[in-house]
Amino acid sequence: MASLDIQDGARAETSGGDVKLVKSAERTIAILELVAAAPQPLTTAEIFKLTGYPRSSLHWLLLTLLELNWIEQTPEGAYRIGTHALLCGTAYLDRDPVMEHVSGILEKVRNATSFTTHYARLDRSDVIYLATRQAVDRRRLSSRVGRKLPAQVTALGKAILSEYTDDEVRQRLGPGPYAQLTPKTVTGFDALQTELAEFRKTGHAVEWEQNTVGLCCVSVVVPYRIPGTDAMSCSIPVELATDDVLAETVATLQSAAAELARTLRAAGIR
Repeated sequence: MASLDIQDGARAETSGGDVKLVKSAERTIAILELVAAAPQPLTTAEIFKLTGYPRSSLHWLLLTLLELNWIEQTPEGAYRIGTHALLCGTAYLDRDPVMEHVSGILEKVRNATSFTTHYARLDRSDVIYLATRQAVDRRRLSSRVGRKLPAQVTALGKAILSEYTDDEVRQRLGPGPYAQLTPKTVTGFDALQTELAEFRKTGHAVEWEQNTVGLCCVSVVVPYRIPGTDAMSCSIPVELATDDVLAETVATLQSAAAELARTLRAAGIR
């Protein structure tokens, strides 16, 4: 597992100017995100190695998070994410004004295409999956709500990134090379730039097995904000992703995205 790029006391750019981050708060959030992202529970030694935080500070931060149920401890003494993190994530979905309008649209797309359908939002250099409707054939692979992936490896992320200029994309993602999730992942900025130029012309994004082997995904932006922040997609097993199927799926997604955008604008949601 790669070490974290954490800089205590770093400044964050906001619309109001530079903000000096509070070290203890920054460290606490970094630990939560680290534990949440880890595929297996992490020991104190592993967290220390990944963060580089002073052992005494790390000890008390972990005890505090444990006491408040933000993390849990396994019988072996390792740490995993706790129930209060789930409560906060659920509260975000419950209170986001967009999400109450998303479920029906996703079900409509899923029923029309038979493929697993996702709704995601851009978060810095990643996309976060906010809603999913499973494929009619539940044996097909799908993503879980709350999953986060690098924007450039998903059709959802590529669709949203195509709303931005190349300079804005580079500023958001960095110059590369980017993490390679599969043999087909685009890892260079030049290759990504070529993809985005094509997606700007077609109005939709496509990726083939760039984050999950065996899956092709197509995606369109939901145009209720400029530039877009949200997108919806369908995940299609590669053996089913013929030209005709892709064209029909894109048309269904575009119609659904336009309908959802009209609904959101009519409700005053921007």
